[in-house]
Order: sequence, then structure tokens, then C-alpha cells
Amino acid sequence: MKKRTNLLALVLSITAITFTLFGCSSDTGQKKSIAAPGSATETGGGADQASADESINEQVLVDQDGIKITATEYVTDSIWGDGIKLLVENNSAKDYTIGCDALIVNDYMITDLFSADVAAGKKSNEVMYLSSTELKAAGIDTVGQIEMYFHAYDSNWDNLFKNVYSKLETSEFANMDTTPNDEEQELYNANGVRIVGKTVDENSFWGTAILLYIENTSGQNVGINVDNMSINGYMMTPLFSTTVYDGKKSIDDITIMSSDLEANGITSVDQVELKFHIYNAESYDTIADSDAITFTAQ
Repeated sequence: MKKRTNLLALVLSITAITFTLFGCSSDTGQKKSIAAPGSATETGGGADQASADESINEQVLVDQDGIKITATEYVTDSIWGDGIKLLVENNSAKDYTIGCDALIVNDYMITDLFSADVAAGKKSNEVMYLSSTELKAAGIDTVGQIEMYFHAYDSNWDNLFKNVYSKLETSEFANMDTTPNDEEQELYNANGVRIVGKTVDENSFWGTAILLYIENTSGQNVGINVDNMSINGYMMTPLFSTTVYDGKKSIDDITIMSSDLEANGITSVDQVELKFHIYNAESYDTIADSDAITFTAQ
């Protein structure tokens, strides 16, 4: 079981690293704007990457069931970007894996790079990195507030705890900009969920990436999938599934694999049609299935 746990951690780490390095579309090449059919738009510039001016006071984030997690320092790495150094202490009688259910920076859902295996009675120094590409996509250049939901489970996948909430404010809390990065074409706005199409990047790592801004004011945590998607009239198999907590925002990609486009002879993404499936993230009950939404890439 320990080997299985380590294998899962390796797979998750590789996946997270890949999406961190190449997710939220690429930084090079021309991106197309998203518009309603027949309209024209202009593409705006992106925000700078998060600054390195932040610091934190040491703070206990979790002290529960023999697990103690302390934030000790705000760090910046030339490859991984900004992160929080953590001291993870396991004072229980069992080995546990500690990770995050959700990470939220300045009210934006952000992918974390954090998973720690800590044996009974031991400690571990770890760093929870904040995805630099996602910070940039969200327009976050100053990290002021970090919200974390922690979990811990044993080698049998039994949870010691989950969704344990903690909030950390940096030295730049008073200066953080919480203006929504919601420019471009609104695709959906109902049931407390707003979705804006921002850009189409035909040169992303996996193929083509359609960048979305999502805002959730529904009063519940929501999950969103994409159904019945076509490009230039050809059906596609999109890679997209996201969770947005209540009162939070997210910048996410719909990814279309290059092999899917090539199989249909598509060399330029011009017209997109899709439906959004929106559901409660805890119960999986359907909140809404949108009508077909059509937009162009210019």
C-alpha cells in the first residue's frame, strides 16, 4: 500500500508540475480573442508575475488530531515561483499523507504543488508552491491573502481529516488588487455562476487552450464541465473540469488536444460551440445545463 501511495504522489506531482509549467495557455505566440458571432474585439495585455516583496509572520495553520502545520516563511524560487514554507509535524501514532483540498489566492482558485508523507513522530519541512502561470493568468502581481483547505489520510486512504480551513495574510494584504480579471466575452451568467471567454491559444502545450474566467456567487461550491463541444462544426473531446468555491473566482483552460484537431483537419479555430454542465461540488446535484453557446475566435 505504501508503494501505491508513493506512486500516486509521483503521478500527481508530475501532473501538477506539467499543468503548472504549461497550463493556462502559453506565454508565447498570438492568442485569439473570444467574441460573439459577427463581433470584433481587441486583445489586452497580461499582468506581470507575482512580485517578491511579500513576507509572512509565522503562523500555525492546522493543529488537529496530532497533525500540526506551521507556515514559517514566504519564499520565491526561480523555477517554481512563489510559495509558503511549511513545517509539518506528525505527533500521531500513524503515518499520514498531508495535502490540500483547495488553495485560494486573493480569492482565486489556484493549483498547489504540495503533498507531504510524514511518518509517525516525525517532522518535515515542505514548500507549498503557488502556480506562477495561474497567478499571472488571474492578474495577481501581489499575493495578499492565501486560503487553504487541508486533508490528511493514511495508507488505507482513510481520512484523518479533510477540508480543514486556514487563512494566511502576507505583508502585502492591504495592497492586494482584487479587481476581477473578467474582460472579454461573457458566455454564461445565471444561477450565481458567471463565465467569461477570454482568449483562444492555438499554440498551447497540449494543442489549443480556451481561457475562461469563472466567478461563483451561488452560495454553494460548484463544479463545471463542458459537454457537446464542437470546433468549426466538428465534435471535440475537451479536457475541462473545475471546482470553484462559493464567493471565489477562477481562471481555467478548456484544452483540446492537437491530435483531436488534426484528426478533423482543423488548422485554425474559428467557431466554437459548447454547453456548460454546472453542479454542486459536494452532492453532484445538477444546478444547471446551459443552452448551446456559440462564439468565434478572432
